[in-house]
Amino acid sequence: MAGAVITAAGLRGFSDIAGPVFLALVLTVAMSPLRRFLIRHGTRRWLAGLVSLVAVNALLLGLAAALAFSIARLATLLPKYQDTFAGLVDDVRGWLADRGIGDQEIQTALQAFDFGTLLNLLESWLTSLLGVFSDLGLIVVLLFFMGIDAIRFTDRMTETRRVRPGLAGALIGFARDTTRYLIVSSVFGLIVALVDVGVLYLLDIPLPWLWGLLAFITNYIPNIGFFIGLVPPALLGLLDSGWETMIWVIVAYSVINFILQSIIQPKVVGDAVGLSTTLTFLSLIFWAWVLGPLGAILAIPLSLLMRALLVDADPSTAWLSGLISGNDPQDEEETVEPAAAEPPDAEASDSKTSEAEV
Repeated sequence: MAGAVITAAGLRGFSDIAGPVFLALVLTVAMSPLRRFLIRHGTRRWLAGLVSLVAVNALLLGLAAALAFSIARLATLLPKYQDTFAGLVDDVRGWLADRGIGDQEIQTALQAFDFGTLLNLLESWLTSLLGVFSDLGLIVVLLFFMGIDAIRFTDRMTETRRVRPGLAGALIGFARDTTRYLIVSSVFGLIVALVDVGVLYLLDIPLPWLWGLLAFITNYIPNIGFFIGLVPPALLGLLDSGWETMIWVIVAYSVINFILQSIIQPKVVGDAVGLSTTLTFLSLIFWAWVLGPLGAILAIPLSLLMRALLVDADPSTAWLSGLISGNDPQDEEETVEPAAAEPPDAEASDSKTSEAEV
């Protein structure tokens, strides 16, 4: 326990380095399906690794550039709403006065609500998200070296399995579960983002593509990502068109989130990572405390990594799997083999490792 506390404190102290390292690791795992696809279709390993590396870097740089450009546009747009905001505050003051609330109480309640506060809230909300890409140069360099190492991941896991079969199985399971989580979150996040953009266009909300991009990124944040993606466009709808538009934005976002992510997504993919709801929420709090906004986005992959290293790799802690899993225990008994189990022969070992290659 003392070691875990010291490790967490150390990661928090060096979050500027640890965060980009973890992000690069997750992105290296994310590009594994493309690399495997290219290799299966006859592409040489080194070329498949290079193509997947270029693709992931292009996507990362594109997201950062789009977010930075959109935030710059928002910064030039918001000042024109200062008079509108003052009018809304006067309306609220009049509404409270009509209900018998004294001027002193109204002044106390509304003194914190000035346009500068709202402006700072929106800008800090988005710039903290942009801060995820603040060490872009370090992330790109780390991706390059990790991408090179990942080309030989299969061979290294084969060697590791001979010496530490439990650890090898846990790492392969981490790569598999993380890839599954990233695919599921990306596909449904993209669908949600596009539908949100369409709704915002219909409601004539400024900068709809920025809010769609925000919805896509915050889709990776468990539990509260929906709320983070909702607040800025709802506030802008209030400033641009009034209370009714803000309510429509909230209703539309809520319906879209409920239908796509609460009904359709679980039926299509089930539980993609096998973590309980409580553990997912605690992971969000912990990793956000350790690494900041980047920790919130990477909470699930980092929790999967910790589970692989601390639970799945050690037979003495295997009993914890049932406590932290979000799957039906009967399903786990039917589908999950112990991580420490040896494959029946070397050929099966190589096959399993290849399928779960990072």
